[in-house]
Amino acid sequence: MIGQWEQAEPGVKRKVFSPGEQLMMMEVHFEKGAEGYEHSHPHEQLTYCKEGRFQFTIDGVKHIIKAGETLVIPSNKKHGAIALEAGVLIDTFTPLREDLLKR
Repeated sequence: MIGQWEQAEPGVKRKVFSPGEQLMMMEVHFEKGAEGYEHSHPHEQLTYCKEGRFQFTIDGVKHIIKAGETLVIPSNKKHGAIALEAGVLIDTFTPLREDLLKR
């Protein structure tokens, strides 16, 4: 739902912002220890860590990012995240994630 907070997974809430024609963004808040379940999608994703520290796994490879750092998640790569601290991510996708926009 655009512009409204919604529960994604336990300890994870997100807000999808109004999209452009081919680009969209959302803010995701994690409680410490919360997990963004492993998944994949055809969209390219750029994640910016606004607060906290996260461990991402992308195709089996672990990456740790902290506030002020970014991570690129290529199309169709299986990925997930665990909040090592409470934190906030800003996720940007291209093309639009219709699955998130039509909720």
